[in-house]
Parts: sequence; structure tokens; C-alpha cells
Amino acid sequence: QLQMVESGGGLVQPGGSMRLSCTASGFTLASYHIGWFRQAPGKEREGFSFIARFSANTSYADSVKGRFTISRDDGKNTVFLQMNSLKPEDTGVYYCGASPRSWTLAREMRLPNYGYWGQGTQVSVSS
Repeated sequence: QLQMVESGGGLVQPGGSMRLSCTASGFTLASYHIGWFRQAPGKEREGFSFIARFSANTSYADSVKGRFTISRDDGKNTVFLQMNSLKPEDTGVYYCGASPRSWTLAREMRLPNYGYWGQGTQVSVSS
């Protein structure tokens, strides 16, 4: 089955850190742009971090800029998300998606341009 497999979530206190991993299953990650998305309770899934194929250029939503870092290791078929200074509003289910679209389209982080969704991993930020 072609999908991304997310891991590394859990419960952390505000101000803490967490590292998520996302491994491609059944396909080669290197050919795809990768985006991290999250879905807070009662809200729609939205993208907040993007890393391009080949160049590994990155972009971030303002809500996570300066706190989160996305990286990729194509040799391990894995993308990482380092999250620091976590806030309660970061709580949600975190997903990664793969996009074969152009850089311009993938960078917009619109859901229809991404696929290979996994089950997600729950991140809870609470004291």
C-alpha cells in the first residue's frame, strides 16, 4: 500500500519539544514534495510546512515559523519535523502528504495536490 507512515507524537507540556517522523511506504520519497499538515479538533486539515524535492527548499506558515523545522533524508525515505516551543494551539493530529505536482502548486499546500496520506500521529500540548 502506498502511504506515508507518521510517528513520534504524544503528550508534551507547553514550551516543550517533539520530533515527528514520516516514512514513505511503497514508493520513493525523493521524487515528491512533502508537506506537513495538522488537524485540530473541530477544524479542517491545513498545511503548515513544506519541503521541496531535489532542492529541499522549505516554507512555513507564520503560526510555526521560527519554532518548527522540516527536513528530509531521502536515503531513509523519511521526512522529519522538529517542533520546539510548543503551544497548546499546536494540538492536533499531524499528517504528512506527498505531492508530485510542480513546486508552485505543491508549495500552496492545498489538500487536492497531496496524497499518500497515512493515519496521522496525535500531538497534544497541555500542562
